[in-house]
Amino acid sequence: MYLEIVTPEASLVAGEVESITVPGVEGEFQMLNNHAPIVSVLQEGKVKFKGNPTIAEGFQKKFTQEDGKWVLQISGGTVECNNNRVMVLAD
Repeated sequence: MYLEIVTPEASLVAGEVESITVPGVEGEFQMLNNHAPIVSVLQEGKVKFKGNPTIAEGFQKKFTQEDGKWVLQISGGTVECNNNRVMVLAD
């Protein structure tokens, strides 16, 4: 599935991933290929994804790795998943 992570600063991530986990306001949840369409509000926490999408130049320091996944700390935002495309709008 295709993942894009956008912040007010820049588009941080774009590319194919195997999975993505986000901190929803009702709890953390994971999206895999062919996930049902969803829109959700995100709370402060970690966005984790497995795969090798392109991380924008100059923003690599915002990401860490944990258990073989890339991790980005966010303070909130929204996520939309539809047709194997996931868009995270993060604060």
